[in-house]
Parts: sequence; structure tokens; C-alpha cells
Amino acid sequence: MWRELAPLGRDSGSGGYRRYAWTAADADCRAWFRAQAEARGLAYELDRNGNQWAWLGDPLAGDAVVTGSHLDSVPDGGAFDGPLGVVSSFAALDELRGRGARFSRPLAITNFGDEEGARFGLACVGSRLTTGQLTAEQAHELRDGDGITLPRAMEAAGHDPSTLGPDPERLARIGAFIELHVEQGRALDLSGDPVGIASAIWPHGRWRFDFRGEANHAGTTRLADRRDPMLTYAETVLAARREAELAGALATFGKISVEPNGVNAIPSLVRGWLDSRAADQSALDAVVAGIEAAARACADRAGIELSVVRESFTPVVEFEHALRDELGKILGQRPGGAAPVPVLGTGAGHDAGILSGSIPTAMLFVRNPTGVSHSPAESAAEDDCVAGVLALADVLEGLACA
Repeated sequence: MWRELAPLGRDSGSGGYRRYAWTAADADCRAWFRAQAEARGLAYELDRNGNQWAWLGDPLAGDAVVTGSHLDSVPDGGAFDGPLGVVSSFAALDELRGRGARFSRPLAITNFGDEEGARFGLACVGSRLTTGQLTAEQAHELRDGDGITLPRAMEAAGHDPSTLGPDPERLARIGAFIELHVEQGRALDLSGDPVGIASAIWPHGRWRFDFRGEANHAGTTRLADRRDPMLTYAETVLAARREAELAGALATFGKISVEPNGVNAIPSLVRGWLDSRAADQSALDAVVAGIEAAARACADRAGIELSVVRESFTPVVEFEHALRDELGKILGQRPGGAAPVPVLGTGAGHDAGILSGSIPTAMLFVRNPTGVSHSPAESAAEDDCVAGVLALADVLEGLACA
């Protein structure tokens, strides 16, 4: 499975993945998912929001155990973020069938669409639509960098956007969702454990900062006469680092657009996107407020107009304690599993976090030896990936089998 999936959407120059929602690469990944489902005799389904499902047992019976993740990527992303969870889900089912497991609850494997938000700027679109955290009206307003709306992109890919919207009936049939994911950090590497259980997802969000100045000639305009928004943006980036360090949080300006974007032109507009995350809400609020205050002070001094818009936000997610504890109990009872499985938090958002407000969810992490993620350098050892598959199989057996 891994070898078949590996070349899909991979850029030959960077070595990273460009599996953006509703593109040809995304279609290839979706075709791969469907082929895996059909090869196992699973009932394949595409829901109203473009999420893919592969069912073992009656989907309408209720109290289903669902596992899976996503197949899309950030720009030049790594091979493991998302796909490891989907591949591991199919492999875990194969493992359970090999054990002769008898299922007492329906089981489903899913691929949630547009988790990374690389094309339309909003993460977890598929799961947000399903839970109603993103309305159909809001989804219809999403545009990519070329001005193409989400509905147009979906239509071009052969999906009807008129069906977008909450799916409470589907959610009501799910008793638990378990997502396996490569760790996006080094906690497991430092502890020496191949697999861990998630405790919570830090609150996090994305803010767009628009700095408006005055376009002018770079070679003839005196420094004293300039209203250059790039300088204010640069000061804001430095302020973000300072505020994050003071609060023990994270703040990153990782995306920028410039107008008119000419080498010999002073910009008229610099637009930068802030990603900020913290262990608790008060720390996150303090960081973002501090960054905005510093940006406004600098903008006022330089005669720059500033607007700040929060484009997305996810509050702290505490995974359901009963389900999380059940995972720990199941994994602790395995042969050689006397040592408790480590429980750790994460600053990365996931579909499991979005779904947690509607259904019981939990997560398993697989060790990442470098901690690098959202990069072609992202990696996980084969032995650790196998350990993740076996842990997921044990969990699914404990939850879904007689």
C-alpha cells in the first residue's frame, strides 16, 4: 500500500507532496482509497461533503467504530502526515482478519477531505462541514489563490457542491472515532516509546494581517518619503517570535502575499498569515493580542493601515477521558505491555479534534525520530509504523470485536 501511494502527488523537484483538495493529485489519492476498500470487499461510500468511507458491516446499524485520517497535504509536505493513518487503518483491518476477529460493531475506515486547508486556506473542511462547524454558505465563499471557489473546484472534480452541509445522521451512527497519526514533535523519541496516546490538542487559529501602504518606485523614492508595509510586516514577524517566547507558546508567519510584487517596486499591500498555538486559551489570547498591539504601534508610526481578521479558530480539545483511558487499558493489557503507554498533548490540529465536539474521539501517535513534519524530511521507522498498526488493531479489536 505504501509503495502504491508514495508517488501520488509527489513533486519531482522538491520531493514533497502537493496533494491539494479537488485536484488531479487528490483524485488519484481518492481512487487509491476506493481501490483499497473494494479489494477488501468493503462497502465504499462518498458522503455529501466529499469524505470517503469504507464500511465493514451495516453502516446504518449504529454505534460504529471508525478509524482513518486524511490523504491531502500541505505544500511540499511529507509522506506520513495523514496517509500513515489511512494506510495503517487498512493494515489494521487486515491484521484483525488474519487473527480471525469477530466484529460485534460496524467498522469504517475514512479519508476526510481537505484536512490541511492548503488550497482554500481553512483546515479540516470535510470534518467541519460534517459537524456543522462550517456552514454550506461559508464553504461556498472559500476561494483558492487563483480565485476558484470551492464549489467550482468540486464540480470540476465531479462532485456536486449542492449537497454540502451538516451530516448529523451520519455522526449519530458513530460510537467512536480513532485516528492514528505520525507524531509532529519529538516527545516519543525522547521517551523511547514507539506509540503514544493523545491527551489534548492545543487551542490554535489562523489570523490574516493586511498591511496597506503606498506603491512607489524603489529607485527614486527617498527612504523618508516611503510608506512601506513590508517594514511593518517584518517588525510584526519579530514581535510574533518575542510574544511566543514570553508565553511559552508558538507563533508563525508562514505565508505571505505582496502587491504589486515587483523587485523594483515598494509594495502597496503586504498580507501575512499568522498561525498561533498555545497550551491554554489565556496564553493564546495573550500572544495574539501582543502581536496585534505591536503591529498596530509600528503601523501607526509608519503611516500604514492595518486590518486583522481571524480566519479560523479551534479551541482546546480534550479527548474524551473514558475513551482515552480505554485505549490505555487495552494497550496496557497486551503481552509485554505492562509499562503504561505515554499520554501526550499536541499543538497540531486534526479531524479527530473537530469531531470531538460531536462524537467520542481518541488518537494514537507513532514516533517521529526527528520531529520534522510538514516537510519532505518527515519520517518514521518501519518498525514503529508496524507497532502503530498493531496498536491500532488491538484498539479496534477491543472496541469493535466480540
